[in-house]
Amino acid sequence: MKFVHCIFILVCISFLCNCTSDDDNTQTFIDGTPEPESTYFPPIDGSETWDTKSIAELEWNEAELQPLLNFLEEKNTKSFMILHNGKIVVEAYMNGHSNTSAWYWASAGKTLTTTVTGIAQDDGLLTINDKVSDYIGIGWTSIPLDKENLITCKNLLSMNSGLDDSLGDDFSPDNLQYLADAGDRWAYHNVFVKLQDVISSASNQTWNSYFNTTLKNKIGMTGAWIPLGDLNVYWSNTRSMARFGLMISANGRWNESQIVSQSFLNEATNTSQSLNQAYGYLWWLNGKSSYRLPQTQLEFSGGLVPNAPEDMYCALGRDDQKIYIVPSTDLVVIRMGEAADDINFALSTFDDDLWEKINALTN
Repeated sequence: MKFVHCIFILVCISFLCNCTSDDDNTQTFIDGTPEPESTYFPPIDGSETWDTKSIAELEWNEAELQPLLNFLEEKNTKSFMILHNGKIVVEAYMNGHSNTSAWYWASAGKTLTTTVTGIAQDDGLLTINDKVSDYIGIGWTSIPLDKENLITCKNLLSMNSGLDDSLGDDFSPDNLQYLADAGDRWAYHNVFVKLQDVISSASNQTWNSYFNTTLKNKIGMTGAWIPLGDLNVYWSNTRSMARFGLMISANGRWNESQIVSQSFLNEATNTSQSLNQAYGYLWWLNGKSSYRLPQTQLEFSGGLVPNAPEDMYCALGRDDQKIYIVPSTDLVVIRMGEAADDINFALSTFDDDLWEKINALTN
């Protein structure tokens, strides 16, 4: 009896170890339920290799692909990608753009600064709850010292520094004026870029050097930061934006390497303050009860993008540069181009219209 029992156990173990589908190596539990597919990461050796997955394989509605692409082209899009578990499902270039063309991320690139701030904290170089002046010295604003000392790195990540957002993008001390105590007012303000100075000081490296070694090179991105007036704007091809979105969607991991801690990303992609429920650490959050938008102090009821999944979070840039991440469906969606309709600073009606088209394809 003991011998028979042992044979039964060995057979069961063998069955469990070999329960894979013939076509995708997806493991299957003993009750027949497929185990979630592991995330695919393209190589970082500079090759163009990137595995794909077909619309048919996902059982999406293929008849809705061309209407989606037509809509994108009509809306001044230059490139568009959909990843599922890291594999390319849709990749399209239009309006004179190509897979090698560089385009600006605009404010979608704010989330690059968020991520590198998290990496620097993981490295023990800074703490986001520390005062900004701990790293770049006092007098970086023109406000009274007791008020300046209220402004933490987290305030810059959360857009609630209290500095006057109506004075433009000149970040010299004279142009950083007091409007409210840090934490008391949410306003979309490009003063976040001072975090790049914080990181440079804390790491004893240039911002570009620390960014390249801790993020860009580790996930195989191309591109560069290019000064544009008082701003520092990232430019890259579309696949580099997709690589970044993929790493974020994988909870900060690239293959076996943890690029930025999952705990920091959990903070970054959840509500960071009480004034704007739809804002994390420079990430926009869907599915909240209300939201605020740049250049207004109005609060709007409802979710940010009603047609998008509630758990979607996104990086939004001027003139409709988009990185959408949807954990529940393992999707990363990228859009680069000129303004779909009117010039805008982040959210536009295009977001909801685009998700209506994406839903028609994927549902």
